[in-house]
Amino acid sequence: MTAAGDTLLIVFVIAVLAVLSWRDLRARVIPNRIVLPAWTIVLVSQVVLHPGHWDEWLIASGVAAAVFFVPALVYPEGLGMGDVKLVGLIGAALGYAVLNGLLVGTALAGLFAAALLLRYGSGARRVTFPYGPFLAAGAVVVLLV
Repeated sequence: MTAAGDTLLIVFVIAVLAVLSWRDLRARVIPNRIVLPAWTIVLVSQVVLHPGHWDEWLIASGVAAAVFFVPALVYPEGLGMGDVKLVGLIGAALGYAVLNGLLVGTALAGLFAAALLLRYGSGARRVTFPYGPFLAAGAVVVLLV
């Protein structure tokens, strides 16, 4: 039952991340009405599927969100609260592997930023782009690998 439950949860998480990424790309927003219920569903599902590791899911989710919360407060133009909640969801999905997912997502965003700099030169420093799809991609890579 756990293998089937894990598979369903992974499919759910990937679907939610795809929807949130699309919304972030289109409207530059990660909607609370999607991310908050999904975060709750994933946390509860992880605890039900893996009751012996309940602390892992809560710690990974809470710490990841807290780490992103500080920069969102300091520089809200660069990192939004939607990204903070998205990272909480990713932490709930990945557990302690959240660090790997965030590293992959950040590396992907860095590569994209480097490509912008190569194409547009120093003018690209003022270009903004949504961070959520890169975080989501990093999470999907870790979920599937």
